[in-house]
Amino acid sequence: MFRMGLTGGIAAGKSVAAQRLADLGAVVIDHDLLARDAVAPGSVGLTEVVDAFGPGVLSDDGSLDRPALGRRVFGDDDARRRLEEIVHPEVRRLAAEREAAAGAADPRAVVVHDIPLLVETGQADHFHLLAVVDAPAQQRVDRLMATRGLDEGEARDRVAAQASDAERRELADVLLDGTGTPDDLRRQVDELWARVRQEVAEELDAEELEH
Repeated sequence: MFRMGLTGGIAAGKSVAAQRLADLGAVVIDHDLLARDAVAPGSVGLTEVVDAFGPGVLSDDGSLDRPALGRRVFGDDDARRRLEEIVHPEVRRLAAEREAAAGAADPRAVVVHDIPLLVETGQADHFHLLAVVDAPAQQRVDRLMATRGLDEGEARDRVAAQASDAERRELADVLLDGTGTPDDLRRQVDELWARVRQEVAEELDAEELEH
């Protein structure tokens, strides 16, 4: 099994890259979706979030009010760290379960862990290859304002809450340029996929020779 990490700053284009990898045949484990599962109604995670941040982060139906929680934690480093301490361990447990299932189904699987905070959580060395979708901070602020309805202050808080562009670039094995169109990024992912499949094939050939 080949394990790839995929990350990038918010609004850099990581979701486009992840979807393309899935289309090409990778098993993509979306840690954002796992984070939702970790705080689903009835979960221990949601109970801990309410204990930490109060009932104001709940919607009328008892589910997590994500915009309300976002207003509490973005721009407040202590609050964000508290939330991460609750959510991240559960996300890692769920991710490990899904990876094990993928490996059991196909020992040759390419498993891509789509992790927004991969660098921040110290997971850069956990993969055979780390791909980073890169775009300048100002461009990402502009995208957040245009596509998510955030004002400039909210958008800058979201960007500032993550690792710097330089930190992600330093750890990347592969940089994917997210400044252009989605099709531009998909073409880069296609090239990366060809490289990964070649590495997997070479590794399998080496294993067969050993046996």
